[in-house]
Amino acid sequence: MTKLQIPRRFYPLWYLLQGIARLPFGVLYLLSDVLYFLLYYVTGYRKKVVFKNLQNAFPEKTEAERLSIAKQFYRNLTDIVVETIKLAAISPEELHKRVKILNPEVISAATNQGKIALALGGHQCNWEWAPSGGIPFFNCPIDVVYKPLSNSFFEAFIWQARTRLGPNMVRMKDTLRYLIQRKNQPRLFCMLSDQTPPKSEIQYWTTFMHQDAGFFVGGEKLAASFHMPVFFIHAQRVGRGWYNFKFIPIEPSEAARQTAFPVTEQFTRMLENWIQENPADYLWSHRRWKHQRPVGEAS
Repeated sequence: MTKLQIPRRFYPLWYLLQGIARLPFGVLYLLSDVLYFLLYYVTGYRKKVVFKNLQNAFPEKTEAERLSIAKQFYRNLTDIVVETIKLAAISPEELHKRVKILNPEVISAATNQGKIALALGGHQCNWEWAPSGGIPFFNCPIDVVYKPLSNSFFEAFIWQARTRLGPNMVRMKDTLRYLIQRKNQPRLFCMLSDQTPPKSEIQYWTTFMHQDAGFFVGGEKLAASFHMPVFFIHAQRVGRGWYNFKFIPIEPSEAARQTAFPVTEQFTRMLENWIQENPADYLWSHRRWKHQRPVGEAS
């Protein structure tokens, strides 16, 4: 994919973000603290969505517990914002110190056999750093499926930030053609599988954090078509700006195998367990449960 062009009218904003990206982490986190105050206390950015999601996802928790999770979520969110900007200028050496892949050998075991390994993740911790941070740990290309942003400037900025250290970005609509062209080339192929499909495209409904939720099943279908081993991306925030990632094989349980899409079902249960362990590190501002399951629609 060729470099995306920045419209000339956006040059001042481009240079501003590039300048921010070159600030030391200490200054960036001061900016994050200010941004947290503005989002949480001043503008109330998506507060209704966040608190509704938390109330439905954690009915067993007290209001005080959910409030604590919400505040920490907003702090984590603003950290992700400045860290994503930092991706536009961070050195490979600095990122390699801050992002660790704990078990790259499980992916290498697959790619060394000539296979494409499929990794399914969610909006956990800083999902933006994982592909670029993972480059030094693997001897194969890393591909990431993404949906282009509607704003041309931010699409160009984020695309450059995501690709400058090596990952390949694959538009969602180009996924099948991309894999067919590279079916004999070992690689790590990554997808965020917790996004909300358009209601007309939902092929699988299940319960996710006590709520009905529709899921994309493209990853499972691709895995079957291209004989890919499938892994769950387990993320851990070690500290501010420090992350560990681990790949866990997705092996459907007996209950999951009773459903129409067992890999998707098992991924959902693994993500659900991760959220229970790391509640403030999930993307609660996303309207994940906006669609209602049609009457009579089974899993």
